[in-house]
Amino acid sequence: MEHRMIKLHAKHASDVTLKVVPGHFATNHSHINYYIDMTTLKTRQSEAQATARALVQQYVASTVIDTILCLDGTQVVGSYLATELTRAGFTSINSHKSMYIITPEYNSNSQMILRDNLQPMVNGKHVLILMASVTTGLTINKAMEAVQYYGGQVVGLSAIFSAVEEVNGMPVNAVFHKDDVPEYQSFPYNQCPHCKAGMRLEALVNSFGYSKL
Repeated sequence: MEHRMIKLHAKHASDVTLKVVPGHFATNHSHINYYIDMTTLKTRQSEAQATARALVQQYVASTVIDTILCLDGTQVVGSYLATELTRAGFTSINSHKSMYIITPEYNSNSQMILRDNLQPMVNGKHVLILMASVTTGLTINKAMEAVQYYGGQVVGLSAIFSAVEEVNGMPVNAVFHKDDVPEYQSFPYNQCPHCKAGMRLEALVNSFGYSKL
């Protein structure tokens, strides 16, 4: 796969590079024609910091953010995002005027849950949801429902890459959008034209990476 990798630079942040591989891949919710590799963006210090700087440009300093709920292994980016938001003048109602960076667990029904010790970081708080990739919006919708269930208020949706413009009427602020990846497509598994054409799946992909088939 690596020999087909294409590197894309963010329009408004040239130091943020997205690596994509064309092909036929399956996520939990859909089939896609590009595998989007965010490994170094999420784990390498310099790239995670640059990604956070690119994301903070999407918000205005009047937004109150108390907690960043990190999905898809975005905790490093989330920590830098909290730093950038604080530096940009964003306020928090937390007693120490500092933001919480948390990540949920999943139960046997794939529902997001928060343990008792984390629930106060959402209850009555203004929550920003951060994801690596949004393809269909189903996962981010689950996150919104979880925040509301635990008494929080979703004030923003952020992602490194998003194929959708909004979820439940709330815009998804992303560094890279669908139009930035040439001819990016996502299909329900039972409507995938590649499957109908007899093209085999190359790999199963999720936030942890890919497993070749």
